[in-house]
Amino acid sequence: MQQRNESLVTSPCIDNYCLDDDICMGCFRSLQEILEWGETSSSRRLEILDRVTEREKRINTR
Repeated sequence: MQQRNESLVTSPCIDNYCLDDDICMGCFRSLQEILEWGETSSSRRLEILDRVTEREKRINTR
């Protein structure tokens, strides 16, 4: 059985579910990004992770 590539990009979820302005303060994904994660491609997941990294930096420097 072949493993799907989508499973190779793991979720940044840390089981800390707290939304602030539509952004999870645990993983820094938007609600839309969280909802689409399970059905999206590896390339889209990598795009989301890039956005998460930038978002986390921006939020943590406030």
